[in-house]
Amino acid sequence: MKELVELLAKSLVDQRDRVSVVQTETDKMVNIQLTVAPEDMGKVIGKQGKIANAIRTLVKAAAVKDGRRVHVDIDQ
Repeated sequence: MKELVELLAKSLVDQRDRVSVVQTETDKMVNIQLTVAPEDMGKVIGKQGKIANAIRTLVKAAAVKDGRRVHVDIDQ
């Protein structure tokens, strides 16, 4: 799932080298921390958070196959 978030984020931003994804896991939960450059925050979040919600939806759909829950945080 880390790779999915990284691929989606790098396709949206201008400064691809400043994209960082950290994944921590427990038995049934996966936490993903996405960090991008401050200039790219608007591109990752989108108007009214629509792009961020779409990223979360895609990652949650991928996690269903593994029977896990996912939480995605976006920081700058």
